[in-house]
Amino acid sequence: MATEEESPDCPPTAKRFVPLENNPEVMSELVHKLGLSQKLAFHDVFSIDDPDLLAFVPRPAYALLLIFPVSATYEKFRVQEDKEKQEYEGHGPDEEVIWYKQTIGNACGLIGVLHGVSNGAARSLIEPDSNLAKLLNDAIPLKPLQRADLLYESQALETAHQSAAATGDTAAPSADDNVDLHYVCFVKSEKDRLWEMDGRRKGPLDRGELAADEDVLSEKALELGVRSFLKREAEAGGGDLRFSLIVLAESLD
Repeated sequence: MATEEESPDCPPTAKRFVPLENNPEVMSELVHKLGLSQKLAFHDVFSIDDPDLLAFVPRPAYALLLIFPVSATYEKFRVQEDKEKQEYEGHGPDEEVIWYKQTIGNACGLIGVLHGVSNGAARSLIEPDSNLAKLLNDAIPLKPLQRADLLYESQALETAHQSAAATGDTAAPSADDNVDLHYVCFVKSEKDRLWEMDGRRKGPLDRGELAADEDVLSEKALELGVRSFLKREAEAGGGDLRFSLIVLAESLD
């Protein structure tokens, strides 16, 4: 695993949230409470290999959340890939994607969800004058560390997260629990690039070009993102290939 110097995890003294349940209804509850239009919602993706199951997912898919336990293989890859990278300093209206550095403990679900609604076509479906619209407007001009502080200090975000975390199907864990599940979000920018968004990394990761009609669940996007992750884990032979996928798309209601 990563050494303490390399660890991107929040310090033990950082504020901690009750972890979000890996559940699309909980995530939808959170973003709707913050101000995303009811026209969009999160949905389970039960298979990326079975066309019949994939056909149940509304399209286009605006964001794709990959949820998985952090493994030694993943940490080795992360350290290696990030080693030569500079810390991301992007900010302002010309930023291709809005990236959030995670500084709140157990908030990787929240950060993943925020990445999904802050980028691509989903951003245009945020209700004006909502807490989410204000948060985004305040975040855009800020560099990543100041942006992270904005999220850290946001009472509206903490209240909405607290409320959503209490609505899951299972008893919510304690904020002090160490949860091994991590969330990575894939989004498509207006420039038709697939970006991997992860608050534990040094910045957003450009995974490649998509055609204008390809969304984040297209075969090309899956090859550039989720399948490359699964291939690495399978080749390492970890044996514990647990993962799930949740997509942001049109609401079924």
